[in-house]
Amino acid sequence: MTATILALDLGTTSGWALRDRTGRITSGSQSFKPQRFEGGGMRFLRFKRWLTELKAHADGIDALVFEEVHRHVSTDAAHAYGGFLATLTAWCEHHGIPYQGVPVGTIKKHVTGKGNASKDEMMVAVRARGHAPADDDEADALALLHWALPLHDAAQEA
Repeated sequence: MTATILALDLGTTSGWALRDRTGRITSGSQSFKPQRFEGGGMRFLRFKRWLTELKAHADGIDALVFEEVHRHVSTDAAHAYGGFLATLTAWCEHHGIPYQGVPVGTIKKHVTGKGNASKDEMMVAVRARGHAPADDDEADALALLHWALPLHDAAQEA
């Protein structure tokens, strides 16, 4: 049986890619933009609920990888990323799901050969692997999933 792996590009719009037990890959992006009349923590509660729904739909998650970002375009982006990261790691710990952060440059180098690839180059590289991402968040999650697959499949065979 194949391991179910979830790859996430965390942010207000989070890209995701999931390889299920049958080997099928699905992906997309999900918005967690704050809504007009909700408190600041609600986006993280919606993110947590979404993770739980994804886990149920996939019949469990064996491993999770996320894009590890060290530089943000703004203070707000840094705060949002920190909130999503805290929510994600606490959720993984609660559900006993192993998780790993992967630096952006590592993902870009794996999928394009360049550690500083542009968003467009990432989209082209992911499309060349047979996917049709709607946006760069989904493309990043797919690239991250392709980085993770050989590691998890090799570990499973050992």
